[in-house]
Amino acid sequence: MTTFPAAVVFDLDGTLIDSEQTWDEVRRGLAAEDGVPWPDEATTAMMGMSTQEWSTYLSETVGLTSDPDQSARRVIDALLDRYRHGRIEVLPGAADAVRRLAAEFPLGVASSSARVLIEAGLDAIGVRDAVSVVVSTEEVANGKPEPDGYLEACRQLGVDPAASVAVEDSGNGAKSALAAGMKTVVIPPAFHPPSDDILQRCDAVLDGLADLTPDLVRSLFD
Repeated sequence: MTTFPAAVVFDLDGTLIDSEQTWDEVRRGLAAEDGVPWPDEATTAMMGMSTQEWSTYLSETVGLTSDPDQSARRVIDALLDRYRHGRIEVLPGAADAVRRLAAEFPLGVASSSARVLIEAGLDAIGVRDAVSVVVSTEEVANGKPEPDGYLEACRQLGVDPAASVAVEDSGNGAKSALAAGMKTVVIPPAFHPPSDDILQRCDAVLDGLADLTPDLVRSLFD
């Protein structure tokens, strides 16, 4: 007999750590450093992309002077520097929410960050031990909004995506979870929240992580 949910899979950036704006600041800073303008659509377009996808976008669409591999390294190194110097903001209630759910369900993380940044983020929250599976979209064929990362996390957890829950913040992330066939909970951020049409497709829209409880995720299957 399947217990619902069979697992819960979290996004990381914007969902557990307040890093989406930091990513944007770092990328914009590199564009300014290289003397190229920042396209209006670039911030939203790169949300959820894998490292290979967003680094190619930075080089080929934004026009950084570095090639994709170099662009990726520039961004990741700048972010790691911030993380290592304590300049990473854990969202209110993140650790409590993860541990609340970990007490009852297997947990995974499916993130567009490089694995080194995912590990640093989970360490900063203090919940690495509560997460059984970590998947970076670097490690699958396609980043969000494609479902690959969530499907791989569920595969490694040994669960049916349709019996599992994703917790997201961004539009591309929500589309990825929905495409994987998962129940999808969204906690919209102030920074580039999902559009209303995406939110209407999700199973629950919460005000904050304090509202993310075992009873809430179980109720999605009633």
